[in-house]
Amino acid sequence: MRHLLGISAYYHDSAAALIGDGRIVAAAQEERFSRKKNDERFPRHAVAFCLKQAGITAADLDAVVFYDKPITKFARLLESYLAVAPGGWLTFPRVLPPWLGEKLNLRGTIRFEMPDLRPDAPILFTEHHQSHAASAFFPSPFEQAAILTVDGVGEWATTTVGVGKGNEVEMLQEIRFPHSLGLLYSAFTAYCGFRINSGEYKLMGLAPYGEPRFVDAIYEHLIELRADGSFRLNLDFFHFLRGLRMTNRKFHDLFEGPPRPPETSLEQRHMDVARSVQVVTEEVMLRLARHAKEVTGQRNLCLAGGVALNCVANGRILRERIFDRLWIQPAAGDAGGALGAALAVWHMQPGREQPRTVIQSDAMQGAFLGPEFSDDEIEAVLRQHGAVYERLEREALLDRVTDRLADEKIVGWVQGRMEYGPRALGHRSILGDPRSPRMQSVLNLKVKFRESFRPFAPAVIEERAPEFFELDGASPYMLLVAPVHPAQRLPAAGQAHGLDRLKQVRSRIPAVTHVDDSARVQTVSERQCPLFYALLKRFEARTGCPVLVNTSFNVRGEPVVCTPDDAYRCFVNTEMDYLAIGGFLLDRARQPSLGVKQKFHPVPD
Repeated sequence: MRHLLGISAYYHDSAAALIGDGRIVAAAQEERFSRKKNDERFPRHAVAFCLKQAGITAADLDAVVFYDKPITKFARLLESYLAVAPGGWLTFPRVLPPWLGEKLNLRGTIRFEMPDLRPDAPILFTEHHQSHAASAFFPSPFEQAAILTVDGVGEWATTTVGVGKGNEVEMLQEIRFPHSLGLLYSAFTAYCGFRINSGEYKLMGLAPYGEPRFVDAIYEHLIELRADGSFRLNLDFFHFLRGLRMTNRKFHDLFEGPPRPPETSLEQRHMDVARSVQVVTEEVMLRLARHAKEVTGQRNLCLAGGVALNCVANGRILRERIFDRLWIQPAAGDAGGALGAALAVWHMQPGREQPRTVIQSDAMQGAFLGPEFSDDEIEAVLRQHGAVYERLEREALLDRVTDRLADEKIVGWVQGRMEYGPRALGHRSILGDPRSPRMQSVLNLKVKFRESFRPFAPAVIEERAPEFFELDGASPYMLLVAPVHPAQRLPAAGQAHGLDRLKQVRSRIPAVTHVDDSARVQTVSERQCPLFYALLKRFEARTGCPVLVNTSFNVRGEPVVCTPDDAYRCFVNTEMDYLAIGGFLLDRARQPSLGVKQKFHPVPD
């Protein structure tokens, strides 16, 4: 086999990934092309991009691999509904029709969507958590490692412990549906008024504003947690088996009131609930990690699955030094399953004699696996919009952007290949000055149009990171939370509670310091991200600060921008000050077409 295409679809965050001769050629989520956030449909645009990036057509593919086994998943759905019958009668009629069409006959669906696929090219299936495990281990910098995958649910598994060695991944143990840490966290996400599968970040960001006063109630009533990290949920408090809601009246009574309606004011109770489930989640993940170390005897750990995007829990695992090193798949959720499915088949196909090549950093190429656009392509789009712009050489662009950032201006930054996974890592980013006490509020309310409590991440020059954060090792994918270094913190100015803590200046980099003195850190190396690294170096030379605010280039309800057209439309519909796209710099105040119509389908959070 030379070319393998991996696909994930039909749950959320559909994606495609292409392997060529064992190397990751391309990978992207469908939402970036369709402009529908968390798009679950067949990833036809992402597939087309991957093939174009490789310079091939579907006829050149040796196999297509789907990231889970739909018949097994359908059997689980049927068995689950029968177990609670007649309780699921409201939801079952809504779930059944899609399964009787495109989902259950996946081979037929894929061949319909890809008519050029050769008849002799097989369509293969991996198990959901095998895809997650393969996505975590095979691109990792480890010859062998323990593997932990934790999410909502695949076919039956919700949590697995495995081990990777060379070209093999072996699944050792699993926890099965309906007992799921991902579903537990999602239940609290919905209860606090956020959208499942996209609002979990908000719950994690809200947690530090609260007190863990419901932790004992969670352990007593909702989850039976054992010393080895295995657990069982008390289903008397949940409704996801029987209806469209995650929780029921018993759950609501336990936490002192009904669920928060979306967009309403947050109460201290919601903050305390968020803090409590975050504390429990961290404890479960710590116990699972210790158990994985015990059963595998490995020194390194690889993580994937949606819960692996809980970077606070990841930071705890790292700081507890359970393993020597930790590596997390940057597309840890379902999107990464497309890559994992292709990698699993490539490395584990019968008769494979070629040993796996272990790359010292990792094989993800900085997660920069999506589309890129030439300056000529960018300029053509800008002209279509009648945009006013300057075309600059590299050094001039870096100087001008640095000056604007140092003046507390907000800059959209679109360079190179788009990131794979939920994080913007310096190619589809919005940047700001972390030293500004007003930057966090301005970015949230005037640029991102999102809740004021949500924190922003720092991008820091890798070699300077230890001076600013208590972080052991690199964090290139923004998947580890670490304390801000004590040398950078400022004395607390009086007591504050709840959202009033937002007003306190806590460090010399207040725009990226959360209310618990932590930060979700991205370390930037010259090798993986040379232009962004150069900008950070330039900003450091200008200000003495090797850190920038780095947040994804999008607004609330919108996917991260992909194309120059996406970027320009988003730019002029916010209060962003400047846009640096390719070799071009645009001043928003000079644009003739402010308020040009967006091209996305907003998804309520």
